[in-house]
Amino acid sequence: MRALLLSALLIVSFAVPAHATNGFVVLRDSDPTIRHDIRYYTAHNFVGTRVDGYRAPLCILTRQAAKALRGVQREVLRQGYTLKVYDCYRPQRAVDHFVRWARDLADQRMKAEFYPRVDKTRLFEDGYIAEKSGHSRGSTLDLTIVKLPPRYQRPYVPGERLVNARRA
Repeated sequence: MRALLLSALLIVSFAVPAHATNGFVVLRDSDPTIRHDIRYYTAHNFVGTRVDGYRAPLCILTRQAAKALRGVQREVLRQGYTLKVYDCYRPQRAVDHFVRWARDLADQRMKAEFYPRVDKTRLFEDGYIAEKSGHSRGSTLDLTIVKLPPRYQRPYVPGERLVNARRA
């Protein structure tokens, strides 16, 4: 499984030049079989609110990145898995939102579920948060590989009790 994920990341990384100029596409249009969980469009993420710049729960990528990901998806499907994306293109407004949140050391309301073992004072130093993001180029994404058939994942209901990640 670990080798499969590493292969997927390497294929996408090497297939997408940093200076891609052929425009952006919505991943669902390129490959509707890839699963999505775009958390920054919702309040169920580490900042606890919809992140600035996320106007729809879409994965937007450069055309080359989407094409490479489609190829990886074909390979993992043959092995009984599917890709699932969490974040793709990230506008600078979103990056700025993360930076503001990280500097507000008093805001720890989502810590138990999303970063229980991380000291918020070290987010910049440890590389969790940066003022510039590769996601803003449209060829960086957060993804995982899920065994088929995927387990049901109930949607988060705003205001419901959070899950302590140490016990989950």
